[in-house]
Amino acid sequence: MGKYIFHFLTWLTVIFHLLFILFVIAGGLFVRKKKWILIAHSCAVLWAVYAEISPGVICPLTTLENYFAYHAGLSTYKEDFITRYLVPVIYQENIAQNIQVILVGIVICINVIVYWYVLKKKQNK
Repeated sequence: MGKYIFHFLTWLTVIFHLLFILFVIAGGLFVRKKKWILIAHSCAVLWAVYAEISPGVICPLTTLENYFAYHAGLSTYKEDFITRYLVPVIYQENIAQNIQVILVGIVICINVIVYWYVLKKKQNK
């Protein structure tokens, strides 16, 4: 029975990890709703940038996922979450580099536009 619990916890961690990444990408859309989201989103973006550009930095969620997977008898991995799960989906083998640059640009533009809109709306109050 313990193995099934660890299996469940592994997938729960994977889902939470994916939600965290989605929050990093689009969390600015929720800043207008609550002020604390601005702080949480800024911290999440800073952590994500730090973790991606710093060699050897492993996200605690990756470590937790590997812990649960090991105890569930599943395979673990050494690379980070993005490399393991998202790179094969986002950066498919046949995708051109200019498309990759466009996708990154879209993510950055979404956040810049959302924050510009939120700050402009806040100034008008």
